[in-house]
Amino acid sequence: MTTPTDIALYAARRDRLRRRLDILGHEALLVSQAANRYYLSGFELHDPQCNESAGYLCVAANGDDVLFTDARYRDAALRLWPEKDLCIYGAGRFAAITGFLKDRGIRRLGFEAAGLSFDTHARLAEHLPLTPVGQAVEPLRLYKDAGEIERMRRSAAINHAVMASLPDILVPGRTEGQAAWEIEKSFRDLGASELAFSPIVAVDANAALPHAIPGGTVIADGCLVLVDVGGRAFDYCSDQTRTVWVGDAPPERFTTMLARVQAAQAAALDRLGPGMGFREAYALAREVFAREGVAERFTHSLGHGIGLETHEGPSLNPSAEGVLEPGMVVTVEPGLYYPEWGGARWEHMALITDSGCETL
Repeated sequence: MTTPTDIALYAARRDRLRRRLDILGHEALLVSQAANRYYLSGFELHDPQCNESAGYLCVAANGDDVLFTDARYRDAALRLWPEKDLCIYGAGRFAAITGFLKDRGIRRLGFEAAGLSFDTHARLAEHLPLTPVGQAVEPLRLYKDAGEIERMRRSAAINHAVMASLPDILVPGRTEGQAAWEIEKSFRDLGASELAFSPIVAVDANAALPHAIPGGTVIADGCLVLVDVGGRAFDYCSDQTRTVWVGDAPPERFTTMLARVQAAQAAALDRLGPGMGFREAYALAREVFAREGVAERFTHSLGHGIGLETHEGPSLNPSAEGVLEPGMVVTVEPGLYYPEWGGARWEHMALITDSGCETL
């Protein structure tokens, strides 16, 4: 249930965006990306599907903000938004949206360049001049406030509890797909509202695919299994990866690979902190692999931001611009991959603090 405190928090976030829009010279921004819409209003974290919107939020420089949605969401919207600032559209939604804004004095509308389809843009532009705006809300979401951090701690704790149950899930005779279903049930049983993304459970050579899809490969006594899973709890995502050996006496190639991956993660976590460049963070892990002569097997970034979405800024990759700052939460997930026989990844979430980082 949305409380007056929540409503005040969303309003404060819109005021921060308003100041940013003023600096950028925009009189209004139409927010279409679901996570951004929710961050600023508390309205509908998800759209029904990729080509269907639950609604739009317009943040105006003059403070006259408007929420747009259809009749399915009217009552939900009224729980957190004043009726005078709510526009319920029907079949002619684009004319309704632009007409409502024109009546409020909006003559040119900014839109999220990365979040509006070509078709929607064209239909809106028939009625009102549009201006692309890049990365207006996302920089605000980089920095988690105390309430967000607490929610992320609780979400991460659920994920850790799921990981602790893996010995009971990854049993010989069970397929990757069956194990993935047991993991999903575990998240739900522990309090997650949903998965943050489709679970990855990958046996042996399948683990060399960083985003493997669980299938019919059977877990055997004497195999490796990579598990990359996350849940959503209290609105915020978690994301963790472990790689384990099922059975006794893992072979040397597995133990060596896993030790290198864990050493690379430790090297990064030991030094992550405010002021460190994104690409410098990536280099901490890659240098460990380079010393071992396996850097070419590390094929992705060190990690990514996480919050309302599983993948959000910043990206810790070798070409990323920017520096870590307090309040950012990132994943640290180095990996090594051998298509012939398997791979390993080890992942935790890290909160950047004033003096370093804290593993959630």
